[in-house]
Amino acid sequence: MGQGTYVEQEYNRDMAYIADRILAEPDPAKAPGGETAVGEQEWPVEPGRYHLAVARACPWANRAIIVRRLLGLEGVISMGIAGPTHDEDSWTFDLDPGQVDPVLGIPRLKDAYEARVPGYPRGITVPAIVDIPTGAVVTNDFPQITQDLSTQWRAHHRAGAPDLWPEELREEMDAVNQRVFEDVNNGVYRCGFAGTQESYEKAYHRLFEALDWLQERLSTRRYLVGEHITEADVRLFTTLARFDAAYHGHFKCNRSKLSEMPVLWAYARDLYQTPGFGDTTDFGDIKSHYYEVHRDINPTGVVPLGPDPMVWLEPHGREELGGSPFGDGTAPGPIPEGERVPVANNPTLGLDGLVSASRA
Repeated sequence: MGQGTYVEQEYNRDMAYIADRILAEPDPAKAPGGETAVGEQEWPVEPGRYHLAVARACPWANRAIIVRRLLGLEGVISMGIAGPTHDEDSWTFDLDPGQVDPVLGIPRLKDAYEARVPGYPRGITVPAIVDIPTGAVVTNDFPQITQDLSTQWRAHHRAGAPDLWPEELREEMDAVNQRVFEDVNNGVYRCGFAGTQESYEKAYHRLFEALDWLQERLSTRRYLVGEHITEADVRLFTTLARFDAAYHGHFKCNRSKLSEMPVLWAYARDLYQTPGFGDTTDFGDIKSHYYEVHRDINPTGVVPLGPDPMVWLEPHGREELGGSPFGDGTAPGPIPEGERVPVANNPTLGLDGLVSASRA
């Protein structure tokens, strides 16, 4: 989860991440261990070398989980899953036996950050990619992580993997992604952490103006950009999946529930029922994180029981707009056993309806 600050009681996300990249053809002059500064180094694509640290509760990390699964990189980049709650110090691997990540051998993600930058001064965020040999974080630059998984790891994508960053659509994607990030992905946080009525109302109006724009855009097209799923859809989905469960009440984004916005609700269900999306959505972790960790907003820590996740399996009818999830490609295969969301946290995963859209 990204760190944030308040400026004149308005929430501002700190986007100063460790911006090293993992590239298919890195510049030797920027190799790790040289004179190049942290944040400007280039690491080589190397199967088995890196560990993706995530938390299913976090929308930014959920993007990386979805992209890794859609591209079939499970056997190439291992994944460590932190629990949904954390203190001010660090995300922790409390879901693992002994509360230690079995690949990295550490209990706290902070240990990997400090292995890279002793006394790391910023927030300990997910997703983060860790270099297994050194145990040090390579990057936590979440938008670049997923783009590079698509563009730099192509030699290791599964057969039938979708192109989530089509060259011919990138200019349009950049424009759509920018507004979605500013007004929706980050917009819900601006509402939830607003320090004054004025800053809250400003963020609230920006959020719902953007959601209305998305409703109109998606009324005539199945996906945000192009005829198939792209990362633009991934980036919007992780916010929509949390909207009714957390943002509507907890963050005061309460003009309308997602389920009361017909076009966006059908679009979200379409994606949810597509392998890679709903089967990586952990409503239990989502609610536990937002309601238990954000005690400044929810002092009691009481976690709501609703809403009922089964509504996500209702027919969406979006096939009529044309397009298909994976174009000429195929849906990803089963999730590895150790990475499955517990059915107790998402009861829809015990049913067959979740895979319906993959046949569309």
